[in-house]
Amino acid sequence: FHPKTWWQEVHEAEATIIHYLGIMPALLLTETPGPFERDHAVRFGFGAGIGLPLHASAEARFGFPFVEGWAMTETGAGGVIMATEEPRSPGTGSFGRARAGVEAHVIRDDGSPAAPDEPGELLVRRSGPDPRLGFFRGYVNDPEATEEAWATGWLATGDVVTRSADGDFRFVDRKKNVIRRSGENISAVEVETLMMAHPSIRSIAIAPVPDEIRGEEVGALIVADDPTPALARELTVWALEQMAYYKVPGWVAFVDWLPLTATEKLQRGMIRKLARESVHDGAAHDVRALKRHRR
Repeated sequence: FHPKTWWQEVHEAEATIIHYLGIMPALLLTETPGPFERDHAVRFGFGAGIGLPLHASAEARFGFPFVEGWAMTETGAGGVIMATEEPRSPGTGSFGRARAGVEAHVIRDDGSPAAPDEPGELLVRRSGPDPRLGFFRGYVNDPEATEEAWATGWLATGDVVTRSADGDFRFVDRKKNVIRRSGENISAVEVETLMMAHPSIRSIAIAPVPDEIRGEEVGALIVADDPTPALARELTVWALEQMAYYKVPGWVAFVDWLPLTATEKLQRGMIRKLARESVHDGAAHDVRALKRHRR
């Protein structure tokens, strides 16, 4: 994916459907408008993770809906959820409702049903006599892991979501990416999405870093245009106006790049390692005192 040439490639390919990852619309919106971004045959985009403040503006600028969806390799075609029906609610993080033939359930850590808008783990299965119909057959050479995933008769996804009273699902984060600070659960993805709205941030990754008092603190690895201690403080003060104080990064480290997978997703394991090392080695800016001032 190259944002400067991508629209020309879409135009020349006469593509009618595009697949996007969350970072792609964000990068495309930073480009100077060009002739090909509206001269295309695209009917819709399908993907996940578009920044909430960017969703509506991307649709207006590029002229087609960015349809958020949810799926896993394990679900195959059997458990896909997509925001294909109106109201799609762009800008809210909604990835739609379970379609006919798919059952979805949200549970607390103790296995009880989560209340509307309460974060919990998403469980899915196929309706009817075979709950695994259309899903994966199993993990290779690991039948124990396969049975553990299906222990309740539902596929345990490891994704934390909410479901509104009207049935719309919204992604929160992977369970393993949730930062637990002083008893508060903080979504790395939520903080990344909110902070990407700052014009000085080119890309960002959020990860937990150790804290001697709170257990974990929010750490940020940021690629920025002008990485200075003053910018670290500016970003903190600005972020305090965008989200609850405890979600704001307490450590800010500026980096030249972020490790990505082949599909342009953040390498979360490497991100966590780099965040911890930046604090340990003194490369990160300690802005925790600013969080206390706004508490």
